[in-house]
Amino acid sequence: MQSVIAHNAGHLLELVERCVFLGFWRFDARQGRLYWSEQLARLHGAPPGYTPTFADAMSHYAEEHRPELEARIRACREQGTPFDVEVQLNSMQGSHTWVRCVGQPLRDAQGEIIGTEGVVQEIAPAGYQPGTLMRHTVGMGGALGGTEAFATIDRQGRISYANVQAEQLLTPGGEPLVGRKIWSFFQKRARLRLEERFLHALEQGEGLELEEMDAQVSHWLELRGFPFGAGLALHLRDVSARRQAQQHLMLLEGSIARLNDIVIITEAAPFRAPGPRIVFVNEAFERRTGYTREEVIGQSPRLLQGPNTERAQLDRIRAALEQWERVRVDLVNYTKGGEPYWVDLDVSPVWDDTRRLTHWVAVGRDITERKRDEEKIQYLAFYDPLTQLPNRQMLLDRLNEAVGRNVQGRDGALMFIDLDNFKVLNDTLGHQKGDLLLQQVARRLRHCVAKGDLVARLGGDEFVVLLENTPEKPLDPLTAAQVVSQRILQALGEPYVLPGYLHHSTCSIGVTLFGKAPSSVSELLKQADLAMYQAKAAGRNAVRFFDPEMQAVASENAALAADLRSAWRDNHLNIEYQPQVGMDGRMTGVEALLRWEHPGRGPVQPEHFIPTAEETSLIIPIGHWVLEAACAQLALWARRPDRAHLSIAVNVSVRQFRHPDFIDEVMSCVRRAGVPPGKLKLELTESLLADNLESVIAKMRNLKEMGVRLSVDDFGIGYSSLSYLKRLPIDELKIDRGFVKDILTDGNDAAIAGTIIGLCRNLGLDVIAEGVETEEQRQFLARQGCHRYQGYLFCKPLPIEELEAFIARVEGEAGITPEPSSAAS
Repeated sequence: MQSVIAHNAGHLLELVERCVFLGFWRFDARQGRLYWSEQLARLHGAPPGYTPTFADAMSHYAEEHRPELEARIRACREQGTPFDVEVQLNSMQGSHTWVRCVGQPLRDAQGEIIGTEGVVQEIAPAGYQPGTLMRHTVGMGGALGGTEAFATIDRQGRISYANVQAEQLLTPGGEPLVGRKIWSFFQKRARLRLEERFLHALEQGEGLELEEMDAQVSHWLELRGFPFGAGLALHLRDVSARRQAQQHLMLLEGSIARLNDIVIITEAAPFRAPGPRIVFVNEAFERRTGYTREEVIGQSPRLLQGPNTERAQLDRIRAALEQWERVRVDLVNYTKGGEPYWVDLDVSPVWDDTRRLTHWVAVGRDITERKRDEEKIQYLAFYDPLTQLPNRQMLLDRLNEAVGRNVQGRDGALMFIDLDNFKVLNDTLGHQKGDLLLQQVARRLRHCVAKGDLVARLGGDEFVVLLENTPEKPLDPLTAAQVVSQRILQALGEPYVLPGYLHHSTCSIGVTLFGKAPSSVSELLKQADLAMYQAKAAGRNAVRFFDPEMQAVASENAALAADLRSAWRDNHLNIEYQPQVGMDGRMTGVEALLRWEHPGRGPVQPEHFIPTAEETSLIIPIGHWVLEAACAQLALWARRPDRAHLSIAVNVSVRQFRHPDFIDEVMSCVRRAGVPPGKLKLELTESLLADNLESVIAKMRNLKEMGVRLSVDDFGIGYSSLSYLKRLPIDELKIDRGFVKDILTDGNDAAIAGTIIGLCRNLGLDVIAEGVETEEQRQFLARQGCHRYQGYLFCKPLPIEELEAFIARVEGEAGITPEPSSAAS
């Protein structure tokens, strides 16, 4: 029986000792990128520099545990549910071990979950059973009832249970222990520290490991505490003989010399200058510090200290040793050559047989590599590895502090910076050059701000600058923001030298001021972001300041978005058709135009609600509905010889076109309606051509191969470039109504319209002018070579029933030319 208990006790201690922090991980779901620390990589058996995918990392966990782990991570990412599970890990090298995976949701500044993060602890090698550690902790008390001292304490540190061995160990007379506080059994000078450590462990629900001298019987006790209910379960053991043997062993020079840990022995002298002198060091000390034994014997340990040695840790050592107590600290020491290194330093007093203090023994384990790993993890938690700038987390921390300080009357400015057309650079020249550009942008931003101001990277091509009004730079925040923003515009507008390429870029800046009224961090970020989008709308390469009017516009847009969603759900949207006619006045087709009659607002113009549909992604289902309606109407006309020649043009938004299922949706609509694809014409805006041109061209070619006709709408006002226009597989260009409106009075508009018409003639493209309202405009366009028109001169947009009546009326009249409709109608 005792052998079984001893085995269980040894197994418990082994498990506890192995529960150490091993690795850190973070998964960003937006970018699909997984980061893991070097410690976690080593645990997986990964080679240096190996970058895993999420699926790759998951593949190393045992198949029987993987579904649960994946489900926990998925619930964490989707519902924000933290998790704590024990699973078996199979490393790349073929070894097996049990680990504890702890995770929590990773959130952005708005509190949205963008991924997961956590740590991994190694628990035990293969063969370990989940829950073993807790079962041993809780159940060991009964098993040890006849072999080892065991007790439990409540949240106040009072003993609630103790076996006979515990009573004999703590009170040789066998007095009852229940109700007495555990620290009352130790030496008076150690009680306060013991009480503090016990209460801290109880409050935090942590384990405890102590070794102190008993007050009554003057022997050394080893205590191990484990969370148990609301208190701790304690195992006590008399280690007096072991400790005395260790102390004697440490004094044996031959044995100490072979230790890998650094060992220093000093005399037991007072701590006033010059303090205790070194009487012995081992070979490990000589190897690590570069000092020879002869150089340090008789010297003070202060020779190992340097500029980064923490005074607080030295004070801890001095305070403990003055009480003749053992102390353990992490300390920065320095080699003979001035190189810093970290040691886990354990300093203990040594007594002779008469209890007279004779020496101090310091044993130091080199933990430099561990500290570097911790610093690296800390760095990754608060800095962007690409630009070396503070990341979102550090920005939020600093911004919270700044907002808190503003209660004291100090204010500042927050600047949101977004690079213009950065995606074009990434798509055309590759992400490597995009990363180089971001690094140069970061360096320029640092030079644009004063010392103490914060420059951070939020992600992608978004940067934030935090300006604070401090006694060192008491500049008005508005003035400071104006000066710095103009400095940034100029700096980021200078050419960037990339390998084999000279790149020109600009940025848009949104600024919000804070301090005059209470503001939350999320409000400030939203305000600066909103101002930045106003700068984009103003033409880019601009600065805009947030103001209440801007907020009012944002609120109005939010209300409009809610109403639009309701209108779509309740079928309050409809389609009108505007005829397109040829030179002889006969209809060649129509353009399908989306209309919204709001019950409270009345008619809402498309230029107002279409951008909202784009931003909310409602444009995807709405656009699909318009496509289906157009194809259904073409099917009806195809059955009538007098209508079969008509085509329908449908506007396609940028977001709709870029949807991965767009081509399949068009094919499905055409196939279900059973209409010739050539009768369907898709009108694309020039803004579609600004990003990822090769992908756009590939999609357009697929549509052309289906037989669908393609037109570029509003040509001449967007991103037109003759260098790529010839590559586009299009059938038609549409002259924007802005050029047609003043074509008779503005020479520039007339020249532009003539140029577009000539361009189409040379490229073999059809051309149509929209917004034609007078016969004089039509005649001018006809003289230039444009023979297809759309506008109020011929007919306003009509519901399908009124359009059918209009067509019948025109066809029934004598002659060919339809009766003109008044532009005012």
